[in-house]
Amino acid sequence: MTKTKPYILVTNDDGIAAPGIHALVLELQKIARVVVVAPDSEKSAVGHAITLSDPIRVSTFKKSDYWEGFAVSGTPSDSVKIAVSALLERRPDMVISGINLGSNAGINVIYSGTVSAATEGTILGIPSIAVSLTTYTEPDFGPAARFAVKMVDFVLTNGLPERTLLNINVPDLPESEIAGVKITRQGMANFAETFDKRIDPRNRVYYWMDGKKEELDDGDDVDDEAIKRGYISITPVKYDLTNYEYLDTLRDKLAENLNWKK
Repeated sequence: MTKTKPYILVTNDDGIAAPGIHALVLELQKIARVVVVAPDSEKSAVGHAITLSDPIRVSTFKKSDYWEGFAVSGTPSDSVKIAVSALLERRPDMVISGINLGSNAGINVIYSGTVSAATEGTILGIPSIAVSLTTYTEPDFGPAARFAVKMVDFVLTNGLPERTLLNINVPDLPESEIAGVKITRQGMANFAETFDKRIDPRNRVYYWMDGKKEELDDGDDVDDEAIKRGYISITPVKYDLTNYEYLDTLRDKLAENLNWKK
């Protein structure tokens, strides 16, 4: 009996023409039926934005003779929503977002369109992962793409908890030099922004944001630390942002201060 190939939705935030998505699709095609629905241009750091005030336009996209997909005028989250609700022949077995150019660890998880696309898949009840390569220069997406294929089998076999996705960061190293895999937590690294004030040719002021990452947490189980040590970092991420530890304290303090019955 022939085993049915999994049906996988691939998206990203670097845009449908980005090399990271191409490398991912080529590897996934070896083991799955792949459909690509992604933004028509770069949408990095848009977070979980969705388009409400403008129409979303969809056009077909062809990557030479390798694969075809749909280019979406909206955000990564839009791409997943419209794919599942309007474009695909059936619900996908998995959503894979990536391969992102650059790390999505620490505070970057909040801003990341890559992680948000996977989050949207999770909201829709579809097992989802986000995959990033931790470099911006001379990327070799091969190791990350091949690891993503391994994770497909793992996730489809074992499943994921409700409201949970896997955020995967692969160090920019040859496969032979990758130290292994670490299960990590999201670190507290922050990004200290600076704004370079400039003047355009029409004498108008504008600002260009820059900055650097500040490591606030260097434990062995932190995503950024694992990456620096040459490990693939896998962080289970939930989109429930409730601070459960503070619920009772907040309830008690408000009752006390506002003379309000708990």
